[in-house]
Amino acid sequence: MDLQLRDKVAIVTGSSKGLGLASATALIEEGARVTICARGDAALQAAAVQLRALAGRDDAVLAVNADVSTAEGAAIVVAQTVETFGRLDILINNVGKAGGADIVSTTDDDWTSALDQTLFPAIRLSREAVPHLRRTGAGVILMIASIWGRESGGRMTYNAVKAAQISLAKAMAQQLAKDNIRVNSLAPGSISFEGGTWWTRQRNEPERIAAFIKSELPFGRFGRAEEVGALVAFLASPRASWVSGACVTVDGCQSRSNI
Repeated sequence: MDLQLRDKVAIVTGSSKGLGLASATALIEEGARVTICARGDAALQAAAVQLRALAGRDDAVLAVNADVSTAEGAAIVVAQTVETFGRLDILINNVGKAGGADIVSTTDDDWTSALDQTLFPAIRLSREAVPHLRRTGAGVILMIASIWGRESGGRMTYNAVKAAQISLAKAMAQQLAKDNIRVNSLAPGSISFEGGTWWTRQRNEPERIAAFIKSELPFGRFGRAEEVGALVAFLASPRASWVSGACVTVDGCQSRSNI
C-alpha cells in the first residue's frame, strides 16, 4: 500500500534511537522528508547518516541538535524545519522520561522533571507546529504515549505524564478538526531495542526478564521498535484520514484494558 507520504515533511522528536529512530525510518521509507532531533549530537549524526543512506539523498534528512524540554529548543526545531523544507505536515512527539518512586519519596523536582521531559515538549512542539500545519490545509500530530497512560503500571510519574499526553491528544483533536489537522496518540507496550531499558535488563537479569515475558507478554516476546514505526507511518498518512482523537495500542495484547 502506498501511504502517500512522498515529500511530506515530518518532525520526529527524540529520534536518535529507539522508537523515534524507528518512526523516522518508517517515514523515510515512505518517501517523506524528516527532521530528527536529540540532545546527544554524536548519536544524532549517526542516525542522520543511517537515514540519508536509506533515503538515497542527503536533503531528505535534517538533524537538529536541540533540547526540546525547553521552549527555545522546541522553537528551534520547528523553525529550522520550515526554513529548510519550506513546510511542515507531520509532528511526532516522542520525547519522554520520568523518574521517582512512590508518593512519599517522589519529590517536587522528580515531578517537575517528568513534566518537563514528557508533557511540555509535546505541548510546546504542538503549539509551534500548528500554525504551519494550518497553512498546508492539513496536518497530523501524533503522541507516542504508552499503555501505562491508559491503565495502571510502571512508575507513578510515568503513568501520570503519559495519561496527560493521551488526554492532550484527544483535546487537540477536537480543537483542530476544523483545520483538517488530525491528532492521535499511540500506546506502545514493552518494546526492546538495542541499548534500551528492556534490552539492557534482558542481558543483566535474564531469569527475571524471562519470567516477566512468560507472565506479561502473551506472544512470548518483546515488541520491536519497527512495529511501532509502522503504525506511526500509517497514522501519519492520508490512508488514516478518518482516524483522529484515537489512542491506538501497539502492545501484542500486553495491556488489560477493554478499550
